[in-house]
Parts: sequence; C-alpha cells; structure tokens
Amino acid sequence: MAELYEENFKQVSKYVHATSRGHEVIQTAIGMQLLPQDYAFPYYRDDAMLLAIGMKPYDLMLQLLAKKADPFSGGRTYYSHPSLNDIDKPKIPHQSSATGMQAIPATGVALGFHYRESLTEDQRNELESNSSSSSASDSIVVCSLGDASVTEGEIAEAMQMAALKQLPILYLVQDNGWDISANAAETRAQNAYEYAAGFHGIERISIDGTDFEESYNTLNEVIRKIRSERRPFLVHATVPLLNHHTSGVRMEFYRDDLEESRERDPYPRMRDLMQKNGFSAEELDDFDAFAKAETQKALEQATEMPDPEPADLYMHDFAPTPITEEKGERSPAGAEKVVMVDCALFAIEELMRKHPECLLYGQDVGGRLGGVFREAATLAQKFGDNRVFNTPIQEAFIVGSTVGMSAAGLKPIVEVQFADYIWPGLNQLFTEVSRSCYLSNGKWPVSMILRVPIGAYGSGGPYHSSSMESVVSNIRGLKIAYPSNGADLKGLMKAAYYDPNPVVIFEHKGLYWSKVKGTKGATSIEPSEDYVLPFGKAWVLQEIWKKEEEETLSIITYGMGVHWSMNATAELGLQDRVEIVDLRTLHPLDYETVFASVKKCGKCLVVTEEPSENSFSRALQGRIQEECFRYLDAPVMVIGSENMPAIPLNSVLEETMIPSTEKVKVKIDEVLKY
Repeated sequence: MAELYEENFKQVSKYVHATSRGHEVIQTAIGMQLLPQDYAFPYYRDDAMLLAIGMKPYDLMLQLLAKKADPFSGGRTYYSHPSLNDIDKPKIPHQSSATGMQAIPATGVALGFHYRESLTEDQRNELESNSSSSSASDSIVVCSLGDASVTEGEIAEAMQMAALKQLPILYLVQDNGWDISANAAETRAQNAYEYAAGFHGIERISIDGTDFEESYNTLNEVIRKIRSERRPFLVHATVPLLNHHTSGVRMEFYRDDLEESRERDPYPRMRDLMQKNGFSAEELDDFDAFAKAETQKALEQATEMPDPEPADLYMHDFAPTPITEEKGERSPAGAEKVVMVDCALFAIEELMRKHPECLLYGQDVGGRLGGVFREAATLAQKFGDNRVFNTPIQEAFIVGSTVGMSAAGLKPIVEVQFADYIWPGLNQLFTEVSRSCYLSNGKWPVSMILRVPIGAYGSGGPYHSSSMESVVSNIRGLKIAYPSNGADLKGLMKAAYYDPNPVVIFEHKGLYWSKVKGTKGATSIEPSEDYVLPFGKAWVLQEIWKKEEEETLSIITYGMGVHWSMNATAELGLQDRVEIVDLRTLHPLDYETVFASVKKCGKCLVVTEEPSENSFSRALQGRIQEECFRYLDAPVMVIGSENMPAIPLNSVLEETMIPSTEKVKVKIDEVLKY
C-alpha cells in the first residue's frame, strides 16, 4: 500500500496520509490477538493494525480519498483515523490526531471496565439492560502511541489513573526515534520504557518491534495477564520509520539515518521467518503479487466511489435526543422550596438510584467532603466509592475520560471544581469530546455531563470567579446550559442525562444558596422526579404587552443576569415596560423566543456577567441586530463586566468589576431614553 501511494502520489496526496512501513510487524502482532469485545485506540500510523483486525485495503482507501463511503468518518477525517463499531471487530471509539491525547479516552474505557467489574451480577445485568454497550469480564483496552507523544502531559494523567486504579489497559508504544523532524536526542530525556518506571503498578517491557516472534509472543503473554489479572502494562517496541512522516512531510527533507533504518526493515526478516517455517520463496512471491493486485484493484475501486454530497456536511453534529418537550411537574403540590444546589444534588441522587450506569467523579466529590460546595454531599455514602469518587488534580483526565466511559456504555457526570480550572481540560473538551459524534459519522456520540461552578461571588478572587461561557460556546458539538434557578437546573440536569450528547452545565455558585442579596428567586419548589426541561427553550419570565404610547425594552440574559434584571426593573417600577427573557441554554439557543420579544418591544439590552468584548453576548447582540433591525428603535446594547484581565480579590474592586442591580438600572434607563 505504501508503495502504491508513492506510485500514485499526485492522486492520493490531495489529502494527507501516513503509512505504517517499518512498524508493520508489531502492529500486525497486536491486531491478530484482539477480540471483538476489546477496545483499541490506534494512532495515525496504524494501518497494519487495522488490516490485522479484519479491515480491507479498500476500506482504508475510501478514507484515504475522503469518500462518502469511508467506513470510519464519511470522508471527514484523515487517513488511518478510524472509528469503528462493528460487531465482529474490536471497538474503536473516535480519537483525534493530537498525538498522545488518545491515552485519556482509552484509559476512560478501561476505567469503565473497572467500574462494571465492581458490580454485583444483578447490578451488571441491570446495567446491561439499560445500556447499549456491553463488555466481557476479560475485555481489554489497547492504546497505541508513538514514542514522541509520550512527552505529552496528558499521557502522565492517563498513566497515573491506570496505575492508581489498576486498569486493564495496554499502552503499546512504537518508538521509531523521531517526532517529525526532531529526533529522540533533541526531545526526550528518556524513552517510554524508562518513563513508565515512575508509575508504580504499570508493568513495562521493551522489545524489538521488527521481530515477529518476539512481538507476537510478548504481546500474547501480556494480553493473557491483562485479561486475567486486570492490571496495566506498557510495551515499548523499537521500530524504524521507512516512509515519510506524512505525505506532506517527505523523509528526504530532514532524515539523515535512512540507510541505517533500512537495515532494520522488518519485511525481509518476516520472509526469512516464513521460509524457516515451511513457506517457499515462490509462495511468498505469490503472496506479494496477490497483495499488489488487490491493493491496485482497491485503489481503482475507491477512486470511482462518489465524494460526500454538500448536504452530508450537516449530519451527525449531534445524536437525536429523546427530550424535546417539558414534562413532569415543575411545582408539585406539597413539595418544599429548596436552594439551587440541592436541586442539582437531588436530581443526581434520583438518576443514580434509577440508572446503575450513572457515575459521578471529580476533585473532592467523594465521601469525605462531597464537593467544595457540598453539591455531592452524601452521594458516596449512598452509592459507594466505586460510583462517586475523587480523582487526582487532573482536569484533562476528568473531561477526556468521559469519551471512554461513554463508549463503554456508562453515563459519567463529572465536574471541575471552579470554572477557572477548566482550562487544562479544554484540549480534551474541544478535540475529543465535542467532535466524536461528528467525526465518527454518528457512531460514537459522547454521552456525558460536565458540571462547572462559575461566576463571581463573595470575593473569590482571580482563580475562583471567572466566566468563560464565550470560550466554551465556541466549541461546536457541545450543548450548554446556564440556569438561573433550581427548578431549571434540575429539569436541565435530567434532560442532559437522557441526551446522548455532551453537555456542559454552568452553575453560578452565587446562586447555589441564594445568599447574595436579591437572589431569593433562585430557590424553587423542587420539581418532581420525572420533570425534564428540554434544551433550547427560553423562558419569558416577565412578559409584557406592547404599548404603542410607551417605550418598551426586552432584556435577554441568563444566570445571575436574570436576577440583576428582575431586581432592577422592580426597583425602577418598570415591570410592565421591560420584558425579561431567560435563555436557560446557550446552545441550542432559542432564537425564536428572543427575536419575538425584541420585535415586540423595539429595544433590547443583553445582560451578562462576562466581560463583554469579543464575547458570547456581543455575538448575540449582533445576531439580534441583524435579524430584528427593521423593528428596532435603538441599537441593541450590552452590559457585562469590565474588560480587565481578572476579577480582583478585594471586594471593592470585585464590585467595580462585575455588573449589579444598580448598574443594570442605569443601563435600562439609558436604553429606554435613547
């Protein structure tokens, strides 16, 4: 295949590809031993592994040429970036091309196996009946890596958890001595075998990855132990790189070791081995001729297949959700009024009682504390440390492991302790979580909930107070909620659970207990257990009738902004002239309700806690202006925090930084008088 691609370089180099030439032996040795219940995370040079598990050259060439029939992604992603959910082959969840990052989703699958195996037989049976995925008690995970990727910090997070929890995973590292143009001496203090010594509990082995007998036999023994002993291994295999890094980065540009590398070509060694085991040279030549003819035919067939159609672009950004309308009792008779944080706590408790596939993990959510906001209080005691548990301080793993957990048929609810801590997890959120459904052509949506306490409250200072909905809302493939009260939070939490897509829920910590002046409206009568609130349904919570003789205003807001706006209009006595729309979800966003309110009122103010420049709210302002221009009597205006780098600790400076009821009152007056 590598030779064929070179011979037809102009045809196949329209899209970037890499090949496994030099790596074929170790990849074939692992691929031959994987079973349909196993999960594999090949990296972009692993086409030999894909052939060994039963894929055909034609399948890979459909992806090579980005054809509509590409079985992995429908023409959306690079060559040898597989995602596979065939019943007769190992399962391959989507993974990105960001080398090393696949270790976290892969370890997430192993963590899912670990959880399943902690259940009683009755619990496992119940989980299987609720879940679309299953696993055998001896299923394993293989995470394939290039040695250069092991320098990534996220590798450390994955290996830390594998060692800590003793997970059934094999990290297979193929070491060819190169990154792209930088070699090992320039970029690595040690190889992967030496590096793994720091993770107590991971057994490690180093082998010659060009020797088929050594590779096969070593992997056979390692796989046997992982299946039976349920613990992690790292196999470090040295191999040469005998082809270009990719079709776009040619080896002759930078390589000075090609002759030396060719001396380690595994192909002549494989021919010698086969001849020693009874195959004749003529038979091997026949195999070669067959392979060349088959690959040539495959390329010709793949070339004739149609490209995707323009309409295909719009498929599989999200998997369909069953929650499309509000159901259940929002304010049941006789129910108590509870604070917002308890609405979330009770929602999760109800979900965990009903669904054994539901887990909760993150920093400090376990039994000793139950979350720094007590948002997980008593859950570990009620459901056990295997379902509600602490993680190390590793936001990337918390976020990215949900890809693997979801692929293993579980529904993880995870949290980062403060919104300011989400930054180390953005790599995984953007590259792995949000794109999985789309780039796997709908095969692997990531079913997860990420809880994010957000916002300024009580002099939290620069590392506990930030808003960053603008950053997260720019990650396509996520659904985003930002409720202003407990009933909405519970209803959205339930809708998020039953949604097969990734959901981020921003929970304003200043609303959790309604301790901030003017936020009593965040407390709610607790909705019934079956209450669900669909995403994309805004709430006109202060509706007005248009009066032609008076200026009227529509305020579009969410989160804490709802309370500033309600308080401001009440203090100004303008409840009959100012309509307030609570977005409730930022994506999908209910533009229909927003536009209807603005067109009715003729003036609009967007209220946010974020600094307003280059923000979600500025984008919303522009969209409203564009759609409602003919109905407006004034420019659409925005009020948000001051555009400073961080929220200061000092309470006077914090109050100066963020909006307030008083500031919103001034802005309302300005817009109405325009």
